[in-house]
Amino acid sequence: MTGDVLVRLRRALPTLRPAEARVAQTVLDDPNTVVASTITELAGHADTSQATVVRFCRAVGYAGYPEFRIDLAQATSRREVEMERSGIAEGEINQTDDIEAVVSKIAFHEARTIEETARMIDTDAIERVATAISEAKRVDVYGVGSSNLAASDLAMKLQCIGVFVFSSPDPHQQLASSALLEPGHVAIGVSHSGQTRETNQALEIARKRGALTAAITNFPDAAIGMVSDVVLATTARETKFRVGAMSSRIAQLTVVDYLFVRVAQRTYDRSSAAIRATYEAVRDPHLLKLASSAARLDGTATA
Repeated sequence: MTGDVLVRLRRALPTLRPAEARVAQTVLDDPNTVVASTITELAGHADTSQATVVRFCRAVGYAGYPEFRIDLAQATSRREVEMERSGIAEGEINQTDDIEAVVSKIAFHEARTIEETARMIDTDAIERVATAISEAKRVDVYGVGSSNLAASDLAMKLQCIGVFVFSSPDPHQQLASSALLEPGHVAIGVSHSGQTRETNQALEIARKRGALTAAITNFPDAAIGMVSDVVLATTARETKFRVGAMSSRIAQLTVVDYLFVRVAQRTYDRSSAAIRATYEAVRDPHLLKLASSAARLDGTATA
């Protein structure tokens, strides 16, 4: 199996049957205890049967419990090494943590989110979307709520390298725009949960119109995956004080940067010229003149 078992469990959680989901949540809540548990003990912790534990293991891609526990042991060992490297004893933020601990733990989670996303991202999927964007006459980017931050960031970056992009925080405008797409266009939806109705609806319309649809989501098996030709999966993790709106942001922005840089590489001449043009357009000549005058005065004073 490739990838981190804990990441796969978090992604699979919404799609599991209730009893299997209890097993998954038991593992996620205390993986170290599960590593040391027999299948009977895990079934007891999850208030279910051994047969359910076996079905759970198969549902997340393992032949049985022994194979699952080996992967889980490797994942927990990596996590302990990462926490030791970050100088923290535990990853969760507690109510009694002081500001130094809060800063250290948030930094740990942010860095880990980027590393896990990079380790598990489908690079072929990135290439497919980046190629489509670089050749598209038009790109739509949809996102609602906190996911609109990443959607807007992608739209802004692509506009700066000469890509014709539509992006709006208004779900009705997103739907209206998606209805005008055609083959050769690209529609990208950003949704941490993959269950955002407005985003999924816009992607569904865009797909019916013949556009290539892509999703940036933490849950590729959620509804958004059903209306997307390509899925770019993130690996953000929620904690008690770090809800989805916080944890998803850094992962989504990481994927946005992957796409932007790859498109810029594929359209290097056009992108370079566009970046220079947009940079010149937003420079304030008045401020530049003041800075130049200040430099001359400073040089006079020094002399």
